[in-house]
Amino acid sequence: MNVRRSAAALAASAVLCVGAAPAALADTPSPSAPPVVPSGLFGKADPTYDGVWRQSLALLAQRTVGLKPAPQAVDWLTGQQCANGGFASFRPDAGTACDDKTMYDTNATAVAVQAMKALGGKDAQVKKATDWLKSVQNDDGGWAYAPGSPSEGSSTSIVISALAAAGEKPAEVKSKAGKSAYDGLLSFQLGCSAEPASDRGAFGYQPADGKLAANADATAAAALAALGKGIVVEPAATDTPAAALACPAGSADPAGAAQGAAGYLAEALKKDGHLTAVTPGADQPTADTGNTADAVIALAAAGHRQAAAGALEWLQKNSAAWANRNPAALATLVLTAHATGTDPKAFGGVDLVAALNATGPAPVAPDTEPQKVAGEEKPGSGNQNIWWIVGAGAAAGMGIGILLSGRRKKQQ
Repeated sequence: MNVRRSAAALAASAVLCVGAAPAALADTPSPSAPPVVPSGLFGKADPTYDGVWRQSLALLAQRTVGLKPAPQAVDWLTGQQCANGGFASFRPDAGTACDDKTMYDTNATAVAVQAMKALGGKDAQVKKATDWLKSVQNDDGGWAYAPGSPSEGSSTSIVISALAAAGEKPAEVKSKAGKSAYDGLLSFQLGCSAEPASDRGAFGYQPADGKLAANADATAAAALAALGKGIVVEPAATDTPAAALACPAGSADPAGAAQGAAGYLAEALKKDGHLTAVTPGADQPTADTGNTADAVIALAAAGHRQAAAGALEWLQKNSAAWANRNPAALATLVLTAHATGTDPKAFGGVDLVAALNATGPAPVAPDTEPQKVAGEEKPGSGNQNIWWIVGAGAAAGMGIGILLSGRRKKQQ
């Protein structure tokens, strides 16, 4: 799952500020005075915009490789939930009740649903969170990052994946206007009339001047959602070629939409072996590591292992600098390895599991033996810092994606 959050959250905050009193942001700490990072939280960077997101991904990744996360890490996540079931991106004082000033975050809530479901024993919390997500569904069937805003492709996809992981049937989750979650999702797909033809099958973030533009971030998330899958993808037993959107028929159902999205991603990866994006302030595209990982997971979920093979190899060679001491990025790579049947403890010469464990509270079991991380023997868990050994060209892998894809724009 793409892990870049901060700029998207900032953008959402800016939109809200236009029509809201300054008090509406009182629950969000000033960027100039970042909060103290709690001991139970993964990562040491400012968690204002991604605390719940990175924690959820870290716990999911640990569970995926058979580890039992530390109780304080689990307690930190569940303690972030508001009484109504929703989550903000981060609440520095979880002891203070949420109120009408709380900036709720559908993305944070959705990924927390998946983490709590995977942890087990959190059925009440999961139900409250899914009920809250359903309560903020827009009339068109979709969701926005910030409730009350227009729907967008990325958040709609993330919420649908969470609902599916929680056991809900997205086709039966309907808005007050009678539109289903899948109605909302499919409205963001570029169909057979899209130009250029290479964009057909992709999903967009939001229309601009009435027109959708292909967005890799939204497309990868939409492929998972349309398949009814969450972030954790089991390796496929068979492999099939990825194909372009079937035209002139287009996508008649979510499954067809997912395959069209996968076909777009497969073609997009062929050019350089990875995705690219033009970052703010730049005039040339650079490697987009996070969306490349997302694309690999989406292709694996769709049963297209060979189509993802080149990008997986690129990630193994170029993701170290991007993920260095970054729990959300490390967790995403662990989930990428899992989806493709790759060993996360030998991912391009790096033990992703040990590196992830080192960014947060030590897991309870069974990972207690020393593990090799980038050529050094380090304990398999704990809060010590691990600096990866990065090759001279690794910095080229530090793509950060499109600013307004609606999701995680900066890993913390």
